[in-house]
Amino acid sequence: MYLITGCAGFIGYHMSNYLMSQKCKVIGVDSLNKYYSKDYKFVRLRKLKKKKLFKFYKIDLSNKKQINTLISEKKIKYVIHLAAQPGVVYSYKNPQSYYKNNVEATQNLVGLIKNMNIKSLIFVSSSSVYGDQKKYPINENFKLIPKNYYAKTKIICENIIKKNLKNKNISYKIVRPFTVYGPYGRPDMLILKYLMHTSSNKTLKIFNFGKHFRDFTYIDDVVKIIYLLSKKIRGNKIYNICASKPLQINKLLEIFKKLNKLYPNIKYFKKRKGEMKITYGSNLKVKKDTNYKNFISIEKGLEKTIRWYKSFKFKNHLNIQK
Repeated sequence: MYLITGCAGFIGYHMSNYLMSQKCKVIGVDSLNKYYSKDYKFVRLRKLKKKKLFKFYKIDLSNKKQINTLISEKKIKYVIHLAAQPGVVYSYKNPQSYYKNNVEATQNLVGLIKNMNIKSLIFVSSSSVYGDQKKYPINENFKLIPKNYYAKTKIICENIIKKNLKNKNISYKIVRPFTVYGPYGRPDMLILKYLMHTSSNKTLKIFNFGKHFRDFTYIDDVVKIIYLLSKKIRGNKIYNICASKPLQINKLLEIFKKLNKLYPNIKYFKKRKGEMKITYGSNLKVKKDTNYKNFISIEKGLEKTIRWYKSFKFKNHLNIQK
């Protein structure tokens, strides 16, 4: 039995689906906050609820009593902790939300499970904890240099897990995904924003004049690796999850134009506060330990995402982000 926190989110939705494809029972919890369209989250959730192996509970991880009762009664063995307040720019506007939904939520969850009969905890951190580095690709031993409050809260969460589960029987993994994209993605992320703007009169803003590099990683690769780590790898370890093939944003836009006949009006702006210039991770460790090697190319991943978007019936639930 798996517990997925943040099951109505982008990765949580795909993680739940993949686990069920492997005949695993899934308990999903989510607070359904308003960072982006709740209607969009309900679309994901409705699809999950149709599956016999899935059961949903609307729970905020700040409610210790509810989450404790759920874990105890359902005899959870595996926990994948995805619930978090995402977004770099918004972390400057509402830092309290990041502390509550990232730090306090993780404190509560870890505090409850550390004395329970849990086999494995996977904590989904972020590549943003690395900040800007002088050398690339980044491996798991690089010094953490967070540039924004979101990244700082992820580091605090990692340390909470290390401290509380160090001498426990629970095997924990901390994973740091790099720029995850794909169907049902977050509407505040560039790839879905691009598609949303193709059918809008609004102008798509590209920052740093498109000179950022991002290590785009397709969602299917992410969830398959997390599953392998939860089932096959024992011990307490940290892993990057990335395709390890960084791409400049301007190059991404060129690929988009070739694949998609429609493209939006684009306006370029200077770099935003707190954003990294380059994300480029090493995936050697995770490939070695899981034997997972066939990462989906950006061209194939974009093709899959474009096909999904064209067939998606609920585009009105996707808010055009500013």
